[in-house]
Amino acid sequence: MSRVAIVIPMFNESRHIGRTLRAVHEAARRAEAMCRVIVVDNGSSDDSPQIARALGAEVLSLPGLSIGALRNRGAAACDSEWLAFLDADIEVPDTWLERLFALSDEDRGDVFALDCDTPRQAPWFAIAWQRRTVRSSELLQPRQWLPSPNLLMPRHWFAKVGGFNEGLRSGEDKDFTLRLHQAGARLVALRDPVVLHWGYEASWKEWLGKEMWRQGSHLQLLRSHGASLRLLRFPALSLGAWALDAMALSALLDGFPHLGLLLVLLASLPALALSLRQSLRQRDPRLMAQLWGLHFIRLHLAGMAFVLSLFNLTARRPARG
Repeated sequence: MSRVAIVIPMFNESRHIGRTLRAVHEAARRAEAMCRVIVVDNGSSDDSPQIARALGAEVLSLPGLSIGALRNRGAAACDSEWLAFLDADIEVPDTWLERLFALSDEDRGDVFALDCDTPRQAPWFAIAWQRRTVRSSELLQPRQWLPSPNLLMPRHWFAKVGGFNEGLRSGEDKDFTLRLHQAGARLVALRDPVVLHWGYEASWKEWLGKEMWRQGSHLQLLRSHGASLRLLRFPALSLGAWALDAMALSALLDGFPHLGLLLVLLASLPALALSLRQSLRQRDPRLMAQLWGLHFIRLHLAGMAFVLSLFNLTARRPARG
């Protein structure tokens, strides 16, 4: 029987933690796994710690830490052969552990994750933004990095790379799994079944705030991993979009409206390219149009966040899963 510890960082997740834990217990029962659930609370002011305890989780209260530190403390509190990291607003399918353990038994990979989707009652922008990550080709796909709404791995891989970077405010999942890949771990994502993200952005304000926070990690990732094309690409595109916007505004003010419109169009082309790459696989023109607008906004947020990070002024929020 496999022994797995499931580490869940949490901050004020009373709306979701009950659903998350009930799904985890069902997945462990179906996989016949010895499961230890460790919720690492970052100083919640609601009743989410009490809900977690009532549903059989161990709760560690560690306010004020980064999300990487929360995950590391949870992993250090147990000695299981397997480690899983799960966000507090994620609902796993009942076959979550069963499917991923089977892939390990078949030697199909070392670090595993399921794709993530959004419940249909979410607003269109939250659904479209999540759909951009849902893969529509091979069922099992090798990856260079994986996001951490759900991760499963043997403990020795976690130990080999020293766990999560505790100095990162965001992007710690990308940093961690990039280091796993560089250490030789085979990272794979399973397209079906999916986990559901119930902590979707319910308003434009929330979406903008989360994206601004997420984009604040680019400079730290560059410092940690060096100036690779993969890490430089998006900050460069975002700064280029801002430069073209400035040139367009200057042209309009100087009485050259056609040149200004041409520059605005050029500034939107990177967003169009990103949306096409992510929507063509799903053959959905409406999704392409939605992602075009969302990527255009995100590119500008990323440029702002990158410049602010140069002066250590990036957006801050409590670490949460």
